[in-house]
Parts: sequence; C-alpha cells; structure tokens
Amino acid sequence: MAGTPTKANSKTIAPAKGKLAILTPGMGAVATTLFAGVIAVKKGISKPIGSYTQMGKIRLGKRTENRYSDVNDLVPLAQLNDIVFGGWDIFPENAYEAAAHAKVLEKELLLQVKDELEKIKPMKAVFDREFIKRIDGSNVKTGKNKMDLAEQLRQDIRDFLKNNGCDRAVMVWCASTEVYTPPTAVHKTLKSFEEGLKNNDPAISPSQIYTYAAMKERVPYANGSPNVSVEMPCLQELSLEMATPISGSDFKTGQTLLKTVIAPGLRNRQIGVAGWYSTNILGNRDGEVLDDPGSFKAKEVSKSGVLDDIFSKELYPDLYSNISHVVRINYYPPRGDNKEGWDNIDIFGWLGYPMQIKVNFLCRDSILAAPLVLDLALFSDLASRAGMRGIQEWLSFYYKAPLAKEGLTVEHDLSVQLLKLENTLRFFSGEELINHLGLTHYGVDEGENA
Repeated sequence: MAGTPTKANSKTIAPAKGKLAILTPGMGAVATTLFAGVIAVKKGISKPIGSYTQMGKIRLGKRTENRYSDVNDLVPLAQLNDIVFGGWDIFPENAYEAAAHAKVLEKELLLQVKDELEKIKPMKAVFDREFIKRIDGSNVKTGKNKMDLAEQLRQDIRDFLKNNGCDRAVMVWCASTEVYTPPTAVHKTLKSFEEGLKNNDPAISPSQIYTYAAMKERVPYANGSPNVSVEMPCLQELSLEMATPISGSDFKTGQTLLKTVIAPGLRNRQIGVAGWYSTNILGNRDGEVLDDPGSFKAKEVSKSGVLDDIFSKELYPDLYSNISHVVRINYYPPRGDNKEGWDNIDIFGWLGYPMQIKVNFLCRDSILAAPLVLDLALFSDLASRAGMRGIQEWLSFYYKAPLAKEGLTVEHDLSVQLLKLENTLRFFSGEELINHLGLTHYGVDEGENA
C-alpha cells in the first residue's frame, strides 16, 4: 500500500567481539593525537569531540515520532575499551616521545597518558626516499624486493594481532604525503601489480605496499592522505577478491571541509563564482613534506577537484565556467600544527554584480584529523563485519577526494554525504531510510521518507 512504512533490508552484522587493532602507517602528529585522545577519553579526562561515532545522534522514523539514537547504540561498533593501537614509523620514538615532539597536545595532558603511550612503539616502516624527499629516518625495513617488504608487513599484522590478543584489525594511513604518482601499466591489474612487487617496479609506492599487505590479510584500509593507493585498479580488484572494505582519500579537515559547506550553498542559490583563492600556512612535519613540489602536487590534486565537482561548469556554464581556482600551501615552521587557511572568494549575483567572501580559518590540523581516524577505523570495521567489500562510498563524508565506483559521479556536498552515511547506518540497523521529502503539509501522506 502506498505510504505504508517499510523497513530497510538490514545487513546481518557480526558482533564486535574481542579486541580491535587500529594500525597506522605513520605515528606522528595525527596518530599520536588519536592515541592520546582515546586514552584520555577512556580515563574520563576529556570528551571525544569531533567524533561522529562517539557523539553523533541520528533520527529514526518519521519526525512525528521524535525518535533519535546515539550512533554508537544504533549499530554494533567496537568500543573504545576494546581498541589496541599500533603502527609503523621511520622514526623509532615511542608514541609518547612522538607526541611530545609533535607539540600538538599540552604537556599536562600528555603526562596523564604517558604510561600508556610509552608502551606503543613503532614497527619498522616501509620507506622510499623517491616518494618522500624532505624527511628521513632509521627505523625502516630492508628486503630483497617490494614483495618481500609486503610480506614483512603482513607478518607484522599477524604478529601484532597475536601478541596483543586482537581478533581483527583495520589500517588507516596517517603518514606523510608521497610524491604524486599517477597510474602506470603496473597498476592495471592485480597480476601486473604483483609482478611489479617482485620486480621492484619504481612506480609502486610505499603506501601501495601497505594497502596490498592490509588487504591480503583481509584488513580494511582507509587512505587518509592524497597518496594514490586505493585509487589504483589493481588494489580495488584485490579489495573485491579479498572481500575487504576500502575508502579514501585524504582526510577532510580544515579548508576543504569549509569548501564543502560553502560551495554547495552558493551553487544551490545559483550564485556565480569568478574566483576562489586558497592558501595555507603550517609548520608541522606534514608542512615540511608538502614543501616538496612533488608531494604538494598530490595534495593540490585532492584539494582542487572539490570545487570542480561541486560547481559542475557543464551544468552551469553562466555561473562557473571560468572560475580561477588557486591553491597554495606554505611551510612556516613557527606555526607548528596550528594551520591557518585563508580563502578569498569572488562571487557575483543578480545582474552580474560582484561581491566577496573572505574566510580565515585558524585550526589545529591534528585535532581535526584525529576523530576522523577513529570514525573511519570503527566504520571500516563495521563494514567488514557486515560483509561489505570494495569501495565504501558512504564514508565520503570524511574525505577531500572520495572514491566512487567507475562511472559514478563523486558527491562532495557535505550535507548529502552525511545523508548517505546516515542512511547506510539506518540500512545496517533495519530502520527506514529517510529522504526528507515531507509532503504532509500539502495533503499527501509523508509515509516513510519524511
């Protein structure tokens, strides 16, 4: 019967039993801010602000029902007390030493979680100076070829799970941005990629080796950087073969987060844009790495594509066909992790009259990124237990350059991304999907989608 509410076909989800390992390639500012934060939350020192899995609420059913649920209660997520942290880094510092070096968190807070952080020591990392040129470290793996390095990473994962009594793992990339590496012939198929690993193909980057190793161990992988890894056809093929969820790319934290709020608003009101100038200054290790033109190119690609997709000059040639979009990142050591993003937006309205918007976002890079890592880890684990595989487009909410299956248009509008995320959680839990149509006031039964 039309208008009769029906529940979604919920996915059967295995319970979140036992311990979950969250493994991070990279144990620098972002990862150690996450580690310290989760420990602080578990100790009752602070709140998990910025984490949708921990603080988000989701509406269920019709508006008239006034029914809401905490996200953490709606779906069976791993609990913070069941998380074990581990990772790899080119520097041998333990997590406390690395956090102190990063200078994101205050000393007083770090001292309260020092004992736990000191126990988290980095495994030797896969590293190649050809892909990250501005930093170097001694805590690195050696092997006869790249396949050997991948096998070492796989053994690391197995050993970590065994030694820490973990039942399963997820991997979230938290290391530096590599030099931009577009796909080559070696990336076309899984077979060609594995041959490339054995033959030390120079086009295979460390992040791709981590991605390969994770999926071979059926560990879900989330790409928090603009590195080209989960985007490669060969690794997407592997994710389907191994029935493993993947997502990416590049955490949506500061300037791009605001772009995905402001730009859709301008488009939805049919306000034209002549130019959008964006510049950033930051002084942490990420800023140092991005000072290299090759690494900056990867970041530029992920940051620049957002406006192209949102404004769609093909659909709105009068409004957006000639946008001058400029992106700059400047390494400025005194600023440390306190990134500053400036945006100057030249817009035009009725009859072509010009106007301007100026934004100055003084943010803390790792403070914004840490809760995203937590959410991606918990949701990736959820997806795995729900039997999901391949690209998890519902996690686009967290990324600058989200993945979508071939032939599909990428959605960058933050509000639409949130709706997709929420409806996926409703689907998982057998709740009605919501599209906010709301036709009651027009004499039509609003049914299940109000």
